[in-house]
Amino acid sequence: MATLNPYLTYDGNCREAMEFYRSCLGGELSLMTYGDSPDGASLPPAERAKLMHAHLKTVSFSLMAADQQQGGPMRRGNDVSLMLYCESEAEIQRLFPLLSAGGKVDMPLAEQFWGAVFGNFTDRFGINWMMNWDRPA
Repeated sequence: MATLNPYLTYDGNCREAMEFYRSCLGGELSLMTYGDSPDGASLPPAERAKLMHAHLKTVSFSLMAADQQQGGPMRRGNDVSLMLYCESEAEIQRLFPLLSAGGKVDMPLAEQFWGAVFGNFTDRFGINWMMNWDRPA
């Protein structure tokens, strides 16, 4: 069964927010910057330092977040997404077209450098979704 998590987007202060949430809620915080990505060296220094992905994992829940990428407008409404972690490749391949039907696919499912199949879309009701399946190591 897939796991659903909230995914928050920040305008450059994701690290500060997630460290604050960790100080309040406990848990383990993992961070990845845009500079850590394969194209990171080509980004301006300020963009390299922004968080591409933050994951606060506690005993009972996970909270995920990232900084808005350059060029994209930040507005209330596009700052929260649902992240659906799938348990198998078959599950992500089945659910992605079902949930995105009638919506707008922003990134089709594809292999990613972090070892996962990932894609995102806005569904027909205007809700932002991200889907991920981590390949076994």
